[in-house]
Amino acid sequence: MKQYKQLRDNALKLRQDTYSAFIETGEAHVGGSFSMIETFLALHEKVMTGDDKFILSKAHASYPYQIYLREQGFNPEITTHLELDEKNSIHCTTGSLGHGFPMAVGMALARKKSNRAGKIYVMVGDGECQEGTTWESLLIGAKYQLDNLVLLVDYNKIQALDSIQNILPLDNLYAKFKAFNWSVKEVLDGHDFEQIIASFKTNHNEQKPLAVILHTVKGKGVKAFENSADWHARKVKGNDIDIGKQALGLI
Repeated sequence: MKQYKQLRDNALKLRQDTYSAFIETGEAHVGGSFSMIETFLALHEKVMTGDDKFILSKAHASYPYQIYLREQGFNPEITTHLELDEKNSIHCTTGSLGHGFPMAVGMALARKKSNRAGKIYVMVGDGECQEGTTWESLLIGAKYQLDNLVLLVDYNKIQALDSIQNILPLDNLYAKFKAFNWSVKEVLDGHDFEQIIASFKTNHNEQKPLAVILHTVKGKGVKAFENSADWHARKVKGNDIDIGKQALGLI
């Protein structure tokens, strides 16, 4: 739809800038960085307000986040993980999976107890949903009725070494979150801006935290890199450089 054209253009540019940064720095994590871009942009450009905060728990996908912040006038260091830097809109240190979600729960609880406005949005990966701290955080979020907390799951179904299904299946994640007493929305195409934005606009139980499961494609935007565990942490080099550049319109 025409109303989402600017967002699609922004997504392409962020992929281009992220890919160029990977080449320049010799760092990796293209797959998980590219799968989250539409969700990240929809959240920051159409959903969040001034009092809200965003936590990237799957911090190996930090490049597009930091590049976006620089485009907004901040000046974070470009790193493969995140270090606390409040003045540059990075609200906690994240790296090892399973750390960001518990901190987001604590922030949301503190806001609720002090009657402070604003929501806490936290993005996790699906491999991260295998961590015990994820399920502890779900329990705590439900117990304290943290309706100011939104969990975003980048569900690309591939983790570091293989598919989620082969390593440790999550099965029906929607049903699991429901069983933990969360409101749950599911986005079948996590690269479709209309679907993503609609999931936030739909009313949910105001006495519960919200989980949004977004079905995405690892490496989205470069067909040769998509749906492959090889591109979880593989560095871009050799012939792959031009393959990605051509797919993204950089050459």
